[in-house]
Amino acid sequence: MALIVKKFGGSSVATPEKIMAVAQRVLREKGPEDKMVVVVSAMGDTTDDLISLANTLVGQPYTYAREMDMLLSTGEQVTIALLAMTFNKLGHPAISLTGPQAGIKTNCAYTKGKILNVNPKRVLDQLDKGNIVVVAGFQGSNAEGDILTLGRGGSDTSAVALAGALKADVCEIFTDVDGIYSADPRVVKNARRMKEITCDEMLEMARLGAVVMQPRSVEMGKHYGVPIHVRSTFTQDSGTFIKEVCTMEEKEFVIKGVTHDTNVAKIGLLGVPNRPGIAFKIFSALATANIDVDMIVQSIRNTDKNIIDMLFTIALPDLAQTKKIVEELGKEMQVAGILLDDNVAKVSIVGAGMLGSPGIAANMFGALSDAEVNIEVISTSEISISCLIQAERVKEAVNAIHNRFFPEE
Repeated sequence: MALIVKKFGGSSVATPEKIMAVAQRVLREKGPEDKMVVVVSAMGDTTDDLISLANTLVGQPYTYAREMDMLLSTGEQVTIALLAMTFNKLGHPAISLTGPQAGIKTNCAYTKGKILNVNPKRVLDQLDKGNIVVVAGFQGSNAEGDILTLGRGGSDTSAVALAGALKADVCEIFTDVDGIYSADPRVVKNARRMKEITCDEMLEMARLGAVVMQPRSVEMGKHYGVPIHVRSTFTQDSGTFIKEVCTMEEKEFVIKGVTHDTNVAKIGLLGVPNRPGIAFKIFSALATANIDVDMIVQSIRNTDKNIIDMLFTIALPDLAQTKKIVEELGKEMQVAGILLDDNVAKVSIVGAGMLGSPGIAANMFGALSDAEVNIEVISTSEISISCLIQAERVKEAVNAIHNRFFPEE
């Protein structure tokens, strides 16, 4: 007997036929004594369609963050009801639960909710009654009972958090690709599929643009010690296991992957007074607005006048809100100018093997140089190096870097 959590993304449940196929697959793979929780996303492009609908009516709909969560959460609720009905039609009892009904509690950051805790009592009660429990991913509720969404890819986080709270034997993430690749296979034709990857490497890849997993879901898996298996909805093949320690077969690769992220914008504050508390003032204001900041660079522009330039990147959807905040701060601090650029992209390499391996950065920069791609900003961590480049060069950049570290045999 096993307790298994399976998550199916939007492309896996995009049509009635695909919902039927998911239900049939779950029943085929379910042992007689197994307990099964199925977490699902909204059907196909439903979330994008809802955003477009709101944009048509009000423009910049995320100004109304609470109402956007009320709107977007309906997509998953359609899927859970349809899938639960399908299970029942096929002869197996099932019940659908929203994220709040499944006990998922979040903070109060509308449209960017983070799971604080999960009380899966109702899920366990339904499993004990013999039901397959179908849970809406991407959502939970705050202390006031308002529904919140968890950001793009939030259904992954819902699934892993539930698996951890339920002490599940495994969490399977079903998607339209058959595992984790060394680069996006839609961009790099010779990208290699990995059999396994460490939690730290997967977390860094997800944070830097590998959209197959949401970063928070990988954090949850590491925290709870939940084995995560990323695999395809459309084949029976094994995919990629995300785990603490990998075998020697995977360790032979110094770099695990090349990622890219076009969902970024660059912000520059020019001629900022160089005095204590300035950085805190800027970034605490952004933090209060729940705006994540990345690739922070501070440089001295004029030592005589004691002024600096400060540059950082943010997620593209936060650009309008960030612009408002930095313009207000700019007036207050009397900065010389503000730079806003949404025509940028981030390319990165990730691998725990780069620790103690000289020449990795030089190889990456050399690949970009050979491709005549200019680097605007560089940032590093212990297991990654990232470069900010012009958005229109991202495909060339990713292929150049991948070919340098994963040459075709």
